[in-house]
Amino acid sequence: MGERLPDPELFRQGGFRVASRLFIEGDIRGDERQVDRLRRFAQREDPAADVLVPLLREGAQGQFEQALRQGIDSVESPPEALEAFFRDVEATPYWVDSDRLDRGARAITRAGLLGLFPLGDVSLMGGYLASRATKALVGTGEIEYKAARRLVETATWWIHVTTPGALVPGGRGYESALRVRIVHAHVRAAMNRRKDWDYAAWDKPVNQVQTAGTLLLFSLVYVFGTQLLGLRYSARERADILHLWRYVGWLMGVDEELLPAGEDDAWRLLWLLATTEFIPDDDSKRLAAALMKSHAAIGEGRGAVGKVLSHVSVAGHGAISRLLLGKTNADFLELPDDPLAQATVVAVAGVNFAAETVRRMVPGATALQELIGAAGRRHYLRQVTKVFGLDPTYGRHMKAA
Repeated sequence: MGERLPDPELFRQGGFRVASRLFIEGDIRGDERQVDRLRRFAQREDPAADVLVPLLREGAQGQFEQALRQGIDSVESPPEALEAFFRDVEATPYWVDSDRLDRGARAITRAGLLGLFPLGDVSLMGGYLASRATKALVGTGEIEYKAARRLVETATWWIHVTTPGALVPGGRGYESALRVRIVHAHVRAAMNRRKDWDYAAWDKPVNQVQTAGTLLLFSLVYVFGTQLLGLRYSARERADILHLWRYVGWLMGVDEELLPAGEDDAWRLLWLLATTEFIPDDDSKRLAAALMKSHAAIGEGRGAVGKVLSHVSVAGHGAISRLLLGKTNADFLELPDDPLAQATVVAVAGVNFAAETVRRMVPGATALQELIGAAGRRHYLRQVTKVFGLDPTYGRHMKAA
């Protein structure tokens, strides 16, 4: 290796600085050659999915749906590109271990609704620091103008792919992973039609680097975020969670070189992404403001009580983001700086850690917590589906693109 590069901003402050001292063994910094190799993937898209976009618009949607639910062998005379796509995704890689997928999903499920906090406040908010990736979000208008709905859709998708048993062919998680892969293909097609897309500054839209980064935010960063909120995992549980997301990434068309095989790999890739991608701009601020506005919406129409709820919601979510992303990033995103809220988050994390320590010592407590967490997630899905009228096929996003 060449001379190692200095740490990016994300690893100099806040929770990720803590991670570099407590959770990471060895030096994860990369060198210029590794950065250059990673940057090549910013010019790669997903040809197998991209070629389906015109087919689906010309009437092959029904065949796609049938193949998704029943397998490509059930489709009579499918188009060549559609058959090639499903032959590939149905050929499960040798490294996929169904037992590990199940254990990883149960470890995630155990967090219940608490897991939604780091998902939104660290994974999504942290993703806005990657300014090149935000260009497609801003281009579709989906995040800025429909932030609350998009946040709920992301959380719903995340629950679907992390539910035990859901990643088998035809399962809800399997379907959801492939559907979002096709949504990405539609978004790429829409952005590539734009005359103002700046390839030199923004790279290819929804490219391999950006998709791999999203998966890291939902896996490694999510686990790290829940740990800082007091949750505890064994080394095997953390490895199994990353194994689950490695398979989700494979289903979504991410190049295998960008799919971490373990925790050390994941931290090294995140470091490289923080160095090359986490460069915020004004669009990052706009998206962060839209997300915080969606948190404030909880108090709309509730009078004086609603104002209190809005304040508490914004302060709490902002405190989690600030503590984990660090002062410099949080200040740039113009997130609220409420010392009392931050102290409360730290205190709650301490209580969670104590409760988790007891859970690990009491026989049967872990299984019970998994049941409680699963029930909370099911209740959340029922409520948001009723309120937002969610479309599990994501057809609205394909039409918008």
